[in-house]
Amino acid sequence: MLNEERRRRIVEEVQRSGRAVVSELAQRFEASAMTIRRDLQVLGEHGLILRIHGGALSVQNALYADRSLTEHELLHAQEKRLIALAAVKMLKEGQSVLLDSGSTTTAIARELRTFKQLTVITNAINIASELADSAVEVILTGGMLRKNSFSLIGPLAEESLTHLKADILFMGVEGIDPQFGLSTSSMLGAVLERKMVQSVHLVVAVCDSSKFGHSSLSSIMPVTEIHRLITDRGAPAKTLDELRASGIEITLV
Repeated sequence: MLNEERRRRIVEEVQRSGRAVVSELAQRFEASAMTIRRDLQVLGEHGLILRIHGGALSVQNALYADRSLTEHELLHAQEKRLIALAAVKMLKEGQSVLLDSGSTTTAIARELRTFKQLTVITNAINIASELADSAVEVILTGGMLRKNSFSLIGPLAEESLTHLKADILFMGVEGIDPQFGLSTSSMLGAVLERKMVQSVHLVVAVCDSSKFGHSSLSSIMPVTEIHRLITDRGAPAKTLDELRASGIEITLV
């Protein structure tokens, strides 16, 4: 296969899947890993993909990851509110909930303001602010500020979670794919979310249907490690069937 033809097909593969791994591309195109890395370097220099360690992301995924929290909140706002309403129905007074950062979890936080006896643990400054004048008790992790998402990440945030336990985690994700799993654009964010999973009894992923079939920079964990998923009815039926077959309970709004 000619270099140009192989590179064209690599771009098509990255655009279709949202990401690509060097080893998988090498196998698909019967080329060496060195050849594929050189291809990705050339494509990255021309702005056709985003070159990352071990592979590539689509330009669309990269641009999505760079949006601010405010911009994310404007996308699929109605779906996020319906997801939030379904999530809140899972909670009872007296429970403790761990809220990940993100636009969907922010929507959940707004629906928690009516609770009288609830403890919310979060690494998101904006979520703490949303609940500051409510009866909800808020515990904010420490950590390094990730400005785009108003979230706290890094060793201090991770350490604080080792001393805390919650009944349920609502986890926001930037990508969900049965093969790649749950993913986010922040490597430190992914580490923190894995720590969150260890601090709760029930893990619930919350995301609108636009996140399906996309893979962001850092894998958080396999989809099989979540207990429940709340999403909207635009999610692809085939993927939902795969998730159900893995034992994940799914709520569609």
